[in-house]
Amino acid sequence: MKHLNKQRIILVPYPAQGHVGPMQKLASAFLSHGFEPVIVLPQYIHHQILLHVDYKDDEIKYVAVPDGLEEDTAPDFFAIESAMENNMPTHLEDMLHKLTEDGEVVCLVVDLLASWAIEVANRFGIPIAGFWPAMLATYRLISAIPDLVRSGLISDAGLAQHEGKICFVPEMPIVSTEDLPWLIGTVAARKARFKFWIRTLERSRTLKWLLVNSFPDESKLEQQTQLANMLLQGCPRVLPISPICRNQLTKNLSFWEEDLSCLKWLSNQKANSVVYISFGSWVSPIGEAKLKSLALALEDSGRPFIWVLRSTWRQGLPIGFLERVFKQGKGRVVSWAPQTEILQHESVGCYVTHCGWNSTLEALQFQKRLLCYPVAGDQFVNCAYIVQVWRVGLKLNGLGQKDVEEGLTRVMEDKEMGTRLMKLYDRIMGMQGDNKRGAFMLKAFVDDLQKASSTIHKHAT
Repeated sequence: MKHLNKQRIILVPYPAQGHVGPMQKLASAFLSHGFEPVIVLPQYIHHQILLHVDYKDDEIKYVAVPDGLEEDTAPDFFAIESAMENNMPTHLEDMLHKLTEDGEVVCLVVDLLASWAIEVANRFGIPIAGFWPAMLATYRLISAIPDLVRSGLISDAGLAQHEGKICFVPEMPIVSTEDLPWLIGTVAARKARFKFWIRTLERSRTLKWLLVNSFPDESKLEQQTQLANMLLQGCPRVLPISPICRNQLTKNLSFWEEDLSCLKWLSNQKANSVVYISFGSWVSPIGEAKLKSLALALEDSGRPFIWVLRSTWRQGLPIGFLERVFKQGKGRVVSWAPQTEILQHESVGCYVTHCGWNSTLEALQFQKRLLCYPVAGDQFVNCAYIVQVWRVGLKLNGLGQKDVEEGLTRVMEDKEMGTRLMKLYDRIMGMQGDNKRGAFMLKAFVDDLQKASSTIHKHAT
């Protein structure tokens, strides 16, 4: 097309590591389709990334907008929410004025957790696509909130009305009413997070498309996806585009500096012997008591391990633990790890994980067995799929010595689990399976954009 090289797609991620990464992969995919992607980041995230990654020569553009947050602080969920609602919209408007003057903005792709940007784009009349960086199943759970309220499973404030197991959508695994994604923190915090999701749902009703960082047919979800695609009740057209997003080759926009020293140590370990432990970056992982318990369990197991543990989370470790582990050469404790390089290494035999969606996708990509300890948010739903549906991992009931050792033994010695991982990999990543279908879904979205752009040009002339 005549203007193809000048067609811009503006991408607005929620400012967290697990959201910016997938949006970056999506931007890379748009780049391969001839668009000029521009990722909008809050000032504090933009500054933090610049400390570790030099992307000035990257074809993807990164633009910072003022957020009003205090410098040198780590904002929590509610501080970020306040910045997105009260400070960033005006600055995004100013940016869009400039971008629309010297080029064509064909679409805003907005992370649903950054739904504030939907209202800004609507004021400009720019087509908007939602982006869900997590599993399709968790989107179905969030979109089912009105039904959960009507059925009495949760109150109008989002609190579970009774303890028990629920199957929130037919053909999906069972989860506890206490495992709903917004049930984090105090009662006041849970109610506030629920209001956040209600507002997100209201804003997303105007979306025409929803790009999901998930592979088609997670397990009999085809019917649910087709139902959403009928655009009933204002639902967007759901397009599961993974693993096409994940496969794009781009620089890793890490918020923290990766400790590469563990890779040399890893290369000296036996095949399938190392336990990799990471609880992600979103929330403090498990509390001091459980942290100490896990440390003792790992030390007593005698298995080599790499443990990702931020320095601010190490207060609960047993006295002398770090020194003993390093001196004996049995393990490495790092503040932030090159996770992709670790998971693809032949020495790694098991991944003890919080079941974050990006970590889950990477584990499936490199066929690593999972020992699951979900902490919050969507992690419980992801865990249900890992354990109940795909059967490529086991759930830890606790972090004591017996729990950890039995879990490690069972998961690392399960021969059938390796076969299931290989079959799941072939289905998700294989060119004849969902990998091809994910690319098809993304191409369908691009075609829609091109048609919409052509229609606008015809009307303008």
